[in-house]
Amino acid sequence: MKDNYEPIKSMKEVPVQLRKLRREYVRYQQAELIYSLSHKKLLELASDAGAIYRFDSTVLINRDIFDAYLERFHEPATSKYRNGGDAE
Repeated sequence: MKDNYEPIKSMKEVPVQLRKLRREYVRYQQAELIYSLSHKKLLELASDAGAIYRFDSTVLINRDIFDAYLERFHEPATSKYRNGGDAE
């Protein structure tokens, strides 16, 4: 039997491969689970981001647009926790 398995050459490739596999558009219910947000807050943020696509009775959120918008709220690490160690 031939092995068609090709191992990942480095751990840096894993996030790249995962991004290729994930969905680009999700429904509200899926996005609520992914982002751990309430329906109301998700609707507000996705609308502000311009990531909502509506057709017929279907509403989709573009994850790339929404993720880029969420980066505005990212707080940088504080100096005492920067290295991932415990604060003393």
